[in-house]
Amino acid sequence: MINPTILSRFPKIDPKTFEARLGRPGPSPRVIIDTDTANEIDDQYALAWSLLSPERMDLEGVTAVPFSFAHHREGLLESYDLIKQAEGKGDAERFMGGFGGWAKRLIEQGRTVDDVTFVGPAEGVELSYQEILRVFEKCGVSSEGKVFKGSPAYLESFDQPIDTPAARFIIERARAEDDRPLYVLAMGALTNIASALLMAPDIIEKIVVVWTASFPSYAPFCNEPSLNLVQDKLASQLLFESGVPHVYLPGYHVGAQLKISLPEMERFVSGKGAIGDYLHHLYTHNPLHDMFAITDAETKTWVIWDIINVAWLFDPDYVSTKIMPSPVLNDELYWEHPEGAHMMLEAFDLDRDAIFEDFYNTLKRAPKA
Repeated sequence: MINPTILSRFPKIDPKTFEARLGRPGPSPRVIIDTDTANEIDDQYALAWSLLSPERMDLEGVTAVPFSFAHHREGLLESYDLIKQAEGKGDAERFMGGFGGWAKRLIEQGRTVDDVTFVGPAEGVELSYQEILRVFEKCGVSSEGKVFKGSPAYLESFDQPIDTPAARFIIERARAEDDRPLYVLAMGALTNIASALLMAPDIIEKIVVVWTASFPSYAPFCNEPSLNLVQDKLASQLLFESGVPHVYLPGYHVGAQLKISLPEMERFVSGKGAIGDYLHHLYTHNPLHDMFAITDAETKTWVIWDIINVAWLFDPDYVSTKIMPSPVLNDELYWEHPEGAHMMLEAFDLDRDAIFEDFYNTLKRAPKA
């Protein structure tokens, strides 16, 4: 749990205002999208859906988030070595470890762990920044004054927020003279948002964080498998304890339903303007297929996780939610449920078909390639 001295910096929101913040957004809600756009392919879909829907949101800006898979390397190497040591003994499967499937595929392809590229967060945020600009261009929307670079590292202390253009932009827009709350659609690690909160605790009275990650709050599992959560553990903990109004959209079991197949891509996405062609290209050239040594990709579906944030914002029927006490994320990354916690809004189901039908219909408006 976070030191109470840290938490005492944040103002307490009165219950009536807090309840209103967890209600449905009003017309044309103010939005910032905080995204690690280049870590795979789902953020690009969410950003494109938003950029092509100006009548449904007032998108004030997009902030680039750092990402890195480097924390996987040690576990992957351990599994790889165990399997190699067991080769010829008939029991290699017993020694696969937590990253065994990945390691086994690398071995079958004649590759080693050194053949896998793991970018660090500084490179990740630069790649995300450039990818955001690319999606703006493909959608035919000007990015001037709209895109801001985020943190090149993750939080190491609650006393040392990382001051970046992205964090400053979040603070500036939160403090704007506008009666509407600012919805921050968080599609990656929470570093930028946590830094903004630590630099300007007063903004919790003006923002709602909408974040997708990990397991439902009632799940008994360790949350370490969630990339969005595990990269910046301190930032993840701060979301649940600071008292900022937040909408929690679990990836596992909820967002994981948002799978799309190659035939759907070819029928409903390819040919729908420059952005449709680009999204199709991303699907058929998914960087994680190479990283995770996935073969026969054309037979497999892919989860477009982050469109859940946009779906929740656009239509109350797309994502089913309930108000419940916010959990605490302990240092071992399990949920705890202390007495007296503030409330949050959590998703428990979604309408996969309605979400993708809306997305496909929106793509029909994309400018020609």
